Amino acid sequence: MATTAAGALGLLWGWLWSERFWLPQNVSWADLEGPGDGYGYPRARHILSVFPVAAGIFSVRLLFERFIAKPCALHVGIQDSGPYQAQPNAILEKVFISITKYPDEQRLKGLSKQLDWDVRKIQCWFRHRRNQDKPPTLTKFCESMWRFTFYLCIFCYGIRFLWSSPWFWDIRQCWHSYPYQPLTSGLYYYYMMELAFYWSLMFSQFIDIKRKDFLIMFLHHLATIGLITFSYINNMVRVGTLVMCLHDVSDFLLEAAKLANYAKYQRLCDTLFVIFSAVFVVTRLGIYPFWILNTTFFESWEMIGPYPSWWLFNGLLLILQFLHVIWSYLIMRIAFKALIRGKVTYPGRIRPRLCTLHSFLTSFLFSMPGGSWTVSSFACVKGRSQ
Repeated sequence: MATTAAGALGLLWGWLWSERFWLPQNVSWADLEGPGDGYGYPRARHILSVFPVAAGIFSVRLLFERFIAKPCALHVGIQDSGPYQAQPNAILEKVFISITKYPDEQRLKGLSKQLDWDVRKIQCWFRHRRNQDKPPTLTKFCESMWRFTFYLCIFCYGIRFLWSSPWFWDIRQCWHSYPYQPLTSGLYYYYMMELAFYWSLMFSQFIDIKRKDFLIMFLHHLATIGLITFSYINNMVRVGTLVMCLHDVSDFLLEAAKLANYAKYQRLCDTLFVIFSAVFVVTRLGIYPFWILNTTFFESWEMIGPYPSWWLFNGLLLILQFLHVIWSYLIMRIAFKALIRGKVTYPGRIRPRLCTLHSFLTSFLFSMPGGSWTVSSFACVKGRSQ
């Protein structure tokens, strides 16, 4: 029995790490055991180092939110208090939890007779009870400030690293001598920090504010982790660094817009949102398809040829581009409507204002997956919600 189980596990392990799937023709795992330079070549066992790093990032986050983000929030006027607590009432609480959070007129009249309360008082109770479940602004500010800080730092590191990398200036370098491309220390740290951060988000999601899109974001983080891991094992890390940096450039702008919104700096929020929208569209609909997809499909086909994991890799990047198109369309459509609704008449002229973007940011951007690799992102190998 034990021999049979061991044999089955051996077959499964061999199938998971099949060289015919992962590697180009005439390349084996043994060929990638050489030292190369720096950290040698990417190996699956390197991924294990991510977990203690993710735990460390999560610990740093807790300290950052308590000793840096919270004082900043208080400084800009965000109150350290929760929403107004609804008056305890067992009957209304049962209706709220089991039946509806938005009672219709008929139900309101029935509850009014049952409790001998005025209908308006009952409406106020339900409104306060709904607000009671909303996360406090202080907590949302601290979470966004942590993500903003990380995305900005990792983007700056990525730009600095890529600036001295030959494939940043000549993207065909991503495929020269592939897969025999040594893993440098800078590239290794870049990849491990990105992957560890998304693992930390996966952990923290279970203790953070519970949001309506919990399952969606869980799947998003899972997809992000899977794509980053996949590209690392397959040694497509050069093109992976380009995609990560390309997505990070808009991620920190989104978080900055959220921070301005929470602090009620509406003009700054509007400005940051306009910049974010422009950067998002240019990077996701311009640079990504015409620079990244062009090299992963056509230049890599010419230089190394297709093989099974190559098809999977490009299929995932195409799905990512499809999501980019959807998100860009939604951003532009809702932003346009917000601009139209925000026209305010002044003596002798009409001046468009962006103040209605406040509700837009609250209802749309804060539920948008960010970042980052969102399935957004190869940043879904790499979008974040509020």
